[in-house]
Amino acid sequence: MYNGMVKWFNDLKGYGFIISKELPHELYVRFTEIKANGYRTLKEGDRVQFEIDETSQGHRAINVVKLAAEK
Repeated sequence: MYNGMVKWFNDLKGYGFIISKELPHELYVRFTEIKANGYRTLKEGDRVQFEIDETSQGHRAINVVKLAAEK
């Protein structure tokens, strides 16, 4: 699994992008790949863990888990 941060996420469209120091590029993420109960969304700056899937259109984040905020 990789660690990253949400660059931005659009609730109405249901997608956004994640950035990670572990990767040279940002990753597309769709709400269907967020592992959560209820309404699945992310906010700018959320810390996440995820896996990567390679598609014909590039890389995307899958199995995205929002991490607890740092205190």
